[in-house]
Amino acid sequence: MLRGIDVSAYQSSSYDTDGLSFVFIKATEGRSYVNPKLAAQTKRARDAGLVVGFYHFLWPGNLTAQAEYFMSKAPERKGDILAVDWETTGEGTHASNSEKDRFIRKVRELRPDNRVVLYCNRNFWLNVDTTSYAGDGLWIADYVSAGKPRIQAKWRFHQYTDDPVDTNVADFGSKAALKEWAQGA
Repeated sequence: MLRGIDVSAYQSSSYDTDGLSFVFIKATEGRSYVNPKLAAQTKRARDAGLVVGFYHFLWPGNLTAQAEYFMSKAPERKGDILAVDWETTGEGTHASNSEKDRFIRKVRELRPDNRVVLYCNRNFWLNVDTTSYAGDGLWIADYVSAGKPRIQAKWRFHQYTDDPVDTNVADFGSKAALKEWAQGA
C-alpha cells in the first residue's frame, strides 16, 4: 500500500514528503474560502514528484456554484485527483446525498479528464449515505489499522489517523499504478 497525507491551511507549506506517494491538498470550501497555502503546498508536492489531489469541503446548497468555485481555484492538470470532502460543517449541517451526488457529477462534467473521488468518514458512509455514489472511488476515514477500514465497500484511499497529520494509504500496488489510474479518467 502507498502512503500519503492530506494538508490544509493548518499544515506547513514545507511538509515532509519522505516516503509519500501522494498528497491531497485542501483547495476550497463553500463558495468563498480558498486555502491561502494552496499554491505553496501544491509546489511542494509537485517538486517531490507526488501524485496530487485537491479537495473541496462541501456545504449544503448552491452545488453548481460550489463546483465552479472549486474548479476555478484547483489547478487544472491531467493526472491530478479531485475530491469532495463530505462531512458535518462548522454549523452542524451537511450536504444531502443528492447534493453530494450532484456535486461529484458537476465536477466530473467540468473536468472530464480528472478522477473525482468522495471523502467521508465511516459514520457518513454507513449511516448517512444512501446512494453509495463515490464518483471514481471512495476515500474513507476510519481511525483503525492502515488499510483496514471497517466497511464492505471498495475503497481507493484510507485516512487512518490524524496524528501528527492526516495520514492515508492508497490501495494501489505501486506509485506507477496510482499514476496510471489517475491519468485514466
